Amino acid sequence: MEEVTIHKLVHGGQGLGELSDGRKVFVWNALPGETVRVEIIKKKRSYAEAIAREIVKASPERVEPSEENYLATSPWQMMSFEAENKYKAEIVRELFAHEKVVIPEFDGVVHDDRQWNYRNKMEYSFWGDDDGLHLALHMRGSHGKQIVTGSKLAVPALDEGAQAVLAELQKLQPRAGDLKTIIVRSSQNGDVVAALYTKLASFTKIGLPKQLKGLRVYHSNPKSPASVPTKLLYELGDATLQDELLGKPFVYDVDSFFQVNIPIYEKALARIKEHCQGDPVDMYSGTGSIGLSVAQKWTQLVELDPATIAMARLNAARSGIDAEVVEASTEKALDYIVGGKPVIFDPPRAGLHAKVVEKCLETLPPQIMYLSCNPATQARDLAMLQEKYTIRFFEVYNFFPRTPHIEVLAILTAT
Repeated sequence: MEEVTIHKLVHGGQGLGELSDGRKVFVWNALPGETVRVEIIKKKRSYAEAIAREIVKASPERVEPSEENYLATSPWQMMSFEAENKYKAEIVRELFAHEKVVIPEFDGVVHDDRQWNYRNKMEYSFWGDDDGLHLALHMRGSHGKQIVTGSKLAVPALDEGAQAVLAELQKLQPRAGDLKTIIVRSSQNGDVVAALYTKLASFTKIGLPKQLKGLRVYHSNPKSPASVPTKLLYELGDATLQDELLGKPFVYDVDSFFQVNIPIYEKALARIKEHCQGDPVDMYSGTGSIGLSVAQKWTQLVELDPATIAMARLNAARSGIDAEVVEASTEKALDYIVGGKPVIFDPPRAGLHAKVVEKCLETLPPQIMYLSCNPATQARDLAMLQEKYTIRFFEVYNFFPRTPHIEVLAILTAT
C-alpha cells in the first residue's frame, strides 16, 4: 500500500491525492488534510482509484462510522454531519466556478438534522451460505458482497419488510444465484411494498408477510445485471402507496420514481412554488410531483416511462389541477417548451440534452426551474443557458445525508 496526502474532496465523494508516480488518485474513506495508506482498486493511465485502508494522520472532522459496510451505501459516515454539509457547499461552489456560472450566494446546505432513518426506498441483494439465505450489499471496490440485516439510512419499516420477505423465501430454500435483488419502499404513514427480482422465468408463490401491503415478483433478464422487470410473474396484495406533497395527494407504486426523502423534497417544492410565476410545464415529470404540487390551475406533464405515466395520470385526476399528461421523452416533446410558460426540469444525472438547452434559448420561457441530482451536469447546462438567462434563486439540499449526493435548485429568468 502507498501513503498519500489528501488535498480536497471532489464531486462524487472521494478525496484527491497524488501517487508517487505523479498520477492523481481518487480515494474513498479519506478527508482533506489526512495522510492515508491506500489500496488501489482501479488503475488508469492518468489516474487511479483507491480506498484508504489505514489512516496515518486523521482529520479532526473524522468520526467513527456507524456501520461496518458504510462504504457500500453511505461513504461519508466517516465525517461529522457539520463537515458533510460544509463540503457539499464547497463542492457546489467549485463546480459552478469551474463552468464560469454566476450564482447567487447561498446560505449553506438545507437539511433537517436527520442523518439516519430517512430513506423510504432501499435495494438489497442476496447471499447464500450454509446458514441459508441473507440480505447483502455489494462491497465498494470489489465484486464481492457483504451480508447485512438492513441499513441505518432506511426507515425501520423498510428493513422489517425486507426481513419478512427473506423469511418467506427461506421457507422455499431458493438458490441465492437465482435471485437478483429486492426493492422495498414505504410511505410516510408506514405502509411498505416490495418488488422481488428473480432470474427465473417462473417462481413459486410465497406468502405475503403481514409487514407488507403488497409484493410484486418479477422475472428479470439474467443476462443483465440490472434489476429491470422483464415480466411480472405475480402480485400479492396491493403494491401502491400514497403520500402528500404540499397538501396534494399522490399515488405511486413500487416501480415508480418517487423521492426518497420527502421532508427535504417538500422544502424544495415549497421554494419552486414560491418563485413560480404562472402555471408550469413539467418536462421530466415522473409521477407529477413537482408540476402538480406547484401549479395553481393548470399544468402539462411530460414523462417517458409508461408505468410512471400511469401514476401521473392518476395523480392528475386526484389533484384538482387541469393537467395534460404527455407520454414522450423531453427530447421529443420540445414543442411544449414555449415562450409564454414557466418550465420545470428535474432531469436524470446526465442533465439536459443539448436540444433542450437550444430550445430554451430559442423560445425563451420566462422562467426555468431546474432541480438537479447532479450539480456537475447542471453547471454545464447553466453555463449555456446564462447566455440569455440569469439565476435569480439558488439553493443546495442534503437529500441524502451521510452520502456524497447533492441536490441543487436553480431558478432562472430570461434577461
